[in-house]
Amino acid sequence: MERRRGLYVLIVAVIIIVSGAEGQLVENFYGFTCPNVEFIVQQAVSTKFSQTFVTIPATLRLFFHDCFVEGCDASVLIASPNGDAEKDSSDNISLAGDGFDTVIKAKEAVEAQCPGVVSCADILAIATRDVVVLAGGPAYNVELGRRDGLISKASRVAGKLPEPQFNLNQLTTMFANHNLSQFDMIALSGAHTLGFSHCDRFANRLYSFTSSNPVDPSLDPEYAKQLMQMCPQKVDPSIAINMDPVTPRTFDNEYYKNLVGGKGLFTSDQVLFTDEASQRTVNDFANNAFDFNGAFVTAMRKLGRVDVKTGNQGEIRLDCTRFNS
Repeated sequence: MERRRGLYVLIVAVIIIVSGAEGQLVENFYGFTCPNVEFIVQQAVSTKFSQTFVTIPATLRLFFHDCFVEGCDASVLIASPNGDAEKDSSDNISLAGDGFDTVIKAKEAVEAQCPGVVSCADILAIATRDVVVLAGGPAYNVELGRRDGLISKASRVAGKLPEPQFNLNQLTTMFANHNLSQFDMIALSGAHTLGFSHCDRFANRLYSFTSSNPVDPSLDPEYAKQLMQMCPQKVDPSIAINMDPVTPRTFDNEYYKNLVGGKGLFTSDQVLFTDEASQRTVNDFANNAFDFNGAFVTAMRKLGRVDVKTGNQGEIRLDCTRFNS
């Protein structure tokens, strides 16, 4: 009787373990169904990069915006004839077209060899790793097995993405909602070593910070003058400024060195240094690229797990810009 009870407990334990494993991403998910998928995507990304550098920051930003709204499910790629899809929201309207094109081209290449097998969500995750590497950043293994989401609405974006004026508590809370720690948030912010921003996203720091201090006092004075020259008050809204004024085309730890020197472009960047709760981590990343790279890889893998659809959830889109039905 005791033996039978023990066997029953063992069977239940195995069922629980197997059930818990469902929905988990794995690194070699397509090992049998599309073994060359990562090579195919890498080739497509490299080709796109040879056409424009914007491929790198655009794809990296696209991945982040996708994961924070509905989870990492390629919902941001959907195009709606009514202009009401996720990508059409005011928070996403500035996403560069080259990021979308990178994934679409990679998907086409994958479909040519493995039709109906690999999700757009996984292709975006692989492409994001590839652009980090192309910019000189760390290589890492990408967990796969995501399925593409079935919801993409502009109305569901508001309040889901960090704003340029966020303070540390607001940033920490938003990332915690996705099981990302403050340490992860600081590491992921290092992606701002690449890319650019339009002037209106930080103009308040130059001209209307407070009534007594029109210029944000946490800005390095010389850097503030440079920004004013590039972003006069009646600037063309299409003008874009590098997030990293020192090495804007290289994935490195210069972003954190900039923060130490008062050269964070957004309030949400500079606050990582001015707030004592996060200053120590910024100093560490500024002084130790190895520490930053390791933290970034860990945080990117965690980001890639946010609210993923797996198993029978969602679908494998044939066209990344359209639901299958």
